[in-house]
Amino acid sequence: MTDFPVVAAVDLGSNSFRLQIARVSPAGLLPLDSIKETVRLGGGLDEEKFLVQSAQERALEALARFGERLQGLPQAAVRAVATHTFRVATNALEFLPKAEAALGFPIEIIGGQEEARLIFVGAAHSLPSSRETRLVVDIGGGSTEFIIGNRFKPQRAESKQLGCVTWSQRFFADGKITPERLAAAELAARERLQPMVKDFRAGFWERAIGCSGTARSLCDMLELNDLSSSGITAKGLNGLRQVLLTARHVDKVNLNGLRADRRPVLPGGFAIMAAIFDMFGIEQMGVADGALREGVLHDLLERQTQKDVREHSVTQFQRRYHVDLLQAARVAKITGYMFDFLEPGDTPERMELARHLVMAAQLHEVGLSISHVSYRRHSAYILRYADIPGFSRREQELMSLLVLAHRGRLSKSVLDEFSREERGALACLRLGVLFCRARQDDLPPIRAFSRNGTVYKLELEPGWLDSRPLTSHVLEEEIGLWQEIGVTLVVTPLPVG
Repeated sequence: MTDFPVVAAVDLGSNSFRLQIARVSPAGLLPLDSIKETVRLGGGLDEEKFLVQSAQERALEALARFGERLQGLPQAAVRAVATHTFRVATNALEFLPKAEAALGFPIEIIGGQEEARLIFVGAAHSLPSSRETRLVVDIGGGSTEFIIGNRFKPQRAESKQLGCVTWSQRFFADGKITPERLAAAELAARERLQPMVKDFRAGFWERAIGCSGTARSLCDMLELNDLSSSGITAKGLNGLRQVLLTARHVDKVNLNGLRADRRPVLPGGFAIMAAIFDMFGIEQMGVADGALREGVLHDLLERQTQKDVREHSVTQFQRRYHVDLLQAARVAKITGYMFDFLEPGDTPERMELARHLVMAAQLHEVGLSISHVSYRRHSAYILRYADIPGFSRREQELMSLLVLAHRGRLSKSVLDEFSREERGALACLRLGVLFCRARQDDLPPIRAFSRNGTVYKLELEPGWLDSRPLTSHVLEEEIGLWQEIGVTLVVTPLPVG
């Protein structure tokens, strides 16, 4: 059971921002409150993918309202994730600090694969337990996620850059719906989906499930207007197509179940869903109540109950890249031990940095499977750009930076990439790798490791370095490398002479 009786998830999508608050009980998560803001952030991207000021202001106003509702909750009890628009906006990194200040909590920009994984987890937890293999489809505002999996475990996932906001803007910007525009929108969607057909077509799954706004809205309209008796069907979509073409404009579509906030994005969402049914051979699709924010809540609980999916991902990557597990464990052990001296405490921020440091230590040699020459650069590239389940882009970037700088020369520009605490983590990783250079279980007895401004002081047991001239030599070199960038590293006692 988690230490927090109440947890919250914030889903910053391209069409809507959503906040879900739940109480943790032995029976599972019990919803307490839910807030939705139709921000249409994806509609605020110009031709250069720049997020315009008006869209930023809408987002900040919504985030401030969310922040008021979240007041009093510990940081570790809240997880906010941002999706497609944050991923593609050219000024996302400039906007992110303002968004975090408005919300009052950190915001993770997650990749498409991670978004897909969390969607599947959320959908699976809202469906009856079953052994059947499911295809889960989530048409968002800027991207659509596709996942095939069983129970709570996704087996295959894809994210495509087509969403109800972007498709509606591209093909139906003025609201007009013509046979030519609708055919063009469906054709363009089918072209995007074509590479996925061989892996996602009927036969690879037993039941199709839709989730989030577009799927729910389509399901409501089909059922409430007698176009389908259960869920979304191919026949029902054909009937809805005729309704849209007859109306000829989104403002003239008169259907039970069509909410005002869904009307502007209806034609784009419909075109994408129709293309999915056609390309994957779907005849009927059920709709799940759970999606991304429910997946975020369950993932948050797992992180707090020692079932962190990130640890499983680290193990999988070690296997994939044939990492020397004993060496990785040595480096992780001594690195984490030194960090406990340097940054004592149990704040959520400190604990998360410690986890990222240890995981970086466990993965610092993944690049060796590519080349021994400059392997740290290969390792850093893999950690930054690979799809690693459970990790946000910021987490991967931090591990990548740590691994890139874990040996070799340092520079002030590299050090400027790190916060004060992260610089301490880097010092621990560099020293950990140095002490484990012999790849043997001969770790140094450390008495203390402390920091005062730009001065780091590492105290070893007297005499340990006397019989280890190579380690003493590389330690002196390390002291010189830090000195070049204005940082003093003191190691005592160093051997005399």
